[in-house]
This record gives sequence, structure tokens and C-alpha cells, in this order.
Amino acid sequence: MTLDANTPMQRRSLASQVLRRGPLEAVATAIIAAGVVMLMQPFFLTLYSLSFAVTLFGTVMFTIVSKVRE
Repeated sequence: MTLDANTPMQRRSLASQVLRRGPLEAVATAIIAAGVVMLMQPFFLTLYSLSFAVTLFGTVMFTIVSKVRE
């Protein structure tokens, strides 16, 4: 297929640009990393207490996002 001046350009909606596998996997990985850092820090008991939930959320998010199309 060739593009010329008369061929309309396909526009992607904002949702289709944001809801892609690559960026969402990066966000999920960052959430997992934040949960691990919260687990290893020795200063705040609240962060330590929430670390498992944050890591679990990131893991579930990564599992779901890995099923999303490219």
C-alpha cells in the first residue's frame, strides 16, 4: 500500500495510544520495583506494611497487561 496526497491518514484515539502493552508494562514494572524498595527500607513501618500489597498489585497488573495487544 502506498500513501499519496489523497490517502487519509489514520488517527489513533488517545485511549489507543495510552493503552498499549509497552508503556503499561513499564508502569507495572515500576510499581513492582517500588514495592520491593518499600519492603527493604528500614525506616517507616507503614511503607513496610504496604509493600506486599503494592508488589502484588504490580504483579497482577503486569499479568493483565501482558495480555493486551501490542
